Amino acid sequence: MSLDTIPDITMRGRDDPHGLATATAPTVGQLAARIHRLAGRPDQWWHLVRPHPGRPDQVVLEDDGVRIWLTTWPPGHRTDVHDHGGTHVSTVIAGELIEIVIGADGVTERPLRANRIRVHGGRAHEITNPGPAYAVTLHAQLG
Repeated sequence: MSLDTIPDITMRGRDDPHGLATATAPTVGQLAARIHRLAGRPDQWWHLVRPHPGRPDQVVLEDDGVRIWLTTWPPGHRTDVHDHGGTHVSTVIAGELIEIVIGADGVTERPLRANRIRVHGGRAHEITNPGPAYAVTLHAQLG
């Protein structure tokens, strides 16, 4: 009898002990959790905040199948109407923005405040910074 055919009991309980499963895309909840964890570690990204008076400044922090970036929004800036074309998760770190969502049921305006995770996708929207100060956001999107 060959010992090569006996199951290895040290592999018991592992999700994929032989590496046969294929990688799956993260869920919306996993994207939100990733952004939440990163927001709680400003020592990893705060030095990258770059206020630019004429336009938002984006800095890519990670891009490993999930694109994660930091955006600094100048006062008074307004984006064009756009759709992210997939699941996009964001959180405001500093300041406050307003999201204007354009859907089949009409136009909805809502404030985007710090420490709240927002899921975007499937609808056109625009973002504006109506305040007198810069706003800073973190974003994640499947890349």
